[in-house]
Order: sequence, then structure tokens, then C-alpha cells
Amino acid sequence: RGLSKHEPEFQRRASKRLKGRSGAATATTALRAPCVDVHADLVVNRRSYGILRDALQAGAAGPLRLKCHEFQAKYISAYEILTLLKSLDPSCVRRVDLHFRNLGLNGLLVILPHLSRFPELRSLKLQHSKVDVRHLTTESDIRILCVARKLGMLTSLRELNLGSSRLSGNLRQILCDLQAPLESLELAFCSLVPADLAFLSQSCHAPALKRLDLSGNLDISQGLLEPLRLLLEETSASLLYLDLRECRMADSHLNALLPMLRGCSHLRFLGLYGNPLSTAVLKNLLQKTLELPNLHQVVYPFPVDCYKREPPESRRNFVKDKELFAAAKAEFSQILANSKRIDLIWTYNPYGHRALDYFSL
Repeated sequence: RGLSKHEPEFQRRASKRLKGRSGAATATTALRAPCVDVHADLVVNRRSYGILRDALQAGAAGPLRLKCHEFQAKYISAYEILTLLKSLDPSCVRRVDLHFRNLGLNGLLVILPHLSRFPELRSLKLQHSKVDVRHLTTESDIRILCVARKLGMLTSLRELNLGSSRLSGNLRQILCDLQAPLESLELAFCSLVPADLAFLSQSCHAPALKRLDLSGNLDISQGLLEPLRLLLEETSASLLYLDLRECRMADSHLNALLPMLRGCSHLRFLGLYGNPLSTAVLKNLLQKTLELPNLHQVVYPFPVDCYKREPPESRRNFVKDKELFAAAKAEFSQILANSKRIDLIWTYNPYGHRALDYFSL
């Protein structure tokens, strides 16, 4: 009763102390709030560049940390690419895809040094980067050596895509400093010459290759048949994916390669689209490769004997004969049915499949 007149003041002070403790507890809780890792694959273009840049910079000090596994840049400048690369957490980046960037040798020399900070980087895609080393000068030769050294600093690199580069006799110089064998190599439309294939067949990469894309740059009739035969022999124990589209491969060339193809016992995919091959040689290929137990898909070309010649006044000398092609497809289907290989897909459609990704091999 003696404290009754002091009760309001007592309650006010007690409430203040409780609020102070609650505020301190809240502040302590906020300080101790755990960081959350957000794992993502990032595709950035001009519209999303600013958003991603701000998110990466804010995440460096915030509770949400963005962990990028695969980074793909489209239609942004080399400076903007570097800004983002510098902001990425280096611990888990496994692929950098810079295709269609027109970097050239000079651009590569700007970008490559910053990739060495990613210890887990296993895949680098530089398709359509306008790397042209066909006509060397002393200066360009030095730049090639610099590019090779920078690639050699990527110690975990296992996949390299140089598609549409102009290499012509300089593949050795580009790959000479790599510290470990590549398992996936894409050299589509790279103007390769026999010396390039000869180097590759004798290199440490050949017996390790699981995925090989040589489409669009090989004129088999120009001295490339024998180097290609040797290369397929060296890769036969490991090769899963082989693309030889648009290589001007005639019947005689495919017949010469057939023993090597049959030796690729683990082959899953074979691409032959765009080569001038006949129905007879394709039937022979189908019958001979039925023994490959893992072969899942073959993309074959429109047979040359399934075209019909138009009159001279026609704008096109040759057009596709749908009836002849339907008969050829029926023969292929019958061979597959008789062999009970319903798992094997033979298709003329070059866009009806998804290329095997390196990380799914």
C-alpha cells in the first residue's frame, strides 16, 4: 500500500527497461541473422545488366548472397562483362559463356585474366568471338601466345568452345599451355587444316575427349580424311558425342571412316547432316552401327539420290523428291524394326535434338 502512489512511475520505468532489453535483443538477432545463399544460372543482356550489377554489388554486404554456377553474357560490352565477373562469388562458377561477343584476340586478352579467379571453372564458350589467326604477324603471334598462357591458367578447364574462330594451322598454339586434357572440344566452322587434326590426334586431349564437334569446317577431300581417321582411333575409347555436319563427306569417305566409328563403343550421338551421302551408304551405316549399344541418335542428311533434276530453265537444278525420300525413310525404319533397336533414333531433322551438355555426360 505504501508503494501505491509510486506505481505509475514504477510501471513506466519497468516498461522502459523491458523495451530497452527488447530493442537490444532485436538488434542482436539482426546481427546474428544467417546469410542465405541463392544458387542460380545467370543470363544477362542489355536490359538486365543494370539489375544484375546492382544485385551483385548489394549482395556483397547483405543477407542474400548470389552464387552463380553458369554465367552467360549477351549483347553487352567487354567492360560490362568484366564488371559482372569481378562481382561474382568465385567459389562456384563452373561455366562462362561469351558467345556472339566478337571479342577477337584483344578482347580475349582483356577477359581471360579475370577468369583465373574462378577455381571451379570447367567450361568456357567463346563461339562467334571473331578469333582470326589465319594470317599471322609478329604482333598477332605474340597475342596468340598470351591467349594460350591465359587459358593455361584455368587449371580446372575441361570444355572449350572456339566455334567459328579462324584457326587454320594454329590449334596447337592455342591449346599448348592447357594443364589438363579437355573432355569437350567444339571447333565448328574453324577452317581447320590437316595439321590441326594431326596435332589433336597426337595430343593428350584425344584419349580424354567425350564430346567433339568438327562440323562445318572440314573438306574431307582436301587431305583431311587420314588425320580424321587417326583422330577417331585415338578418341574411340572415350567419345560419346561426334558432330561431323557439313563436312563435304561423300560415300567413299564415310566408308573409310566406318571402321573407326564402329570402334567408338560408347558413342551416343552421331551428326552427319548436310553431307552428300546416298541412301545405300546410309543403310550400310545403320546396319553396321546397330552393334553400338549406347548409340541413341543419328542425324543423317537428305540422301543425294532423293533429289530430282529440274529442267534447265528452272531456278533450281535440284529439288527434293518426297516420294523417294519417303521410301528411303521406310527402309531405315524397317531395318530398325527388324533389329529391335527401338531406342535408336534416326532423324533427318537437325533441330530435333538437344546437344549433349558437358555437365550431363
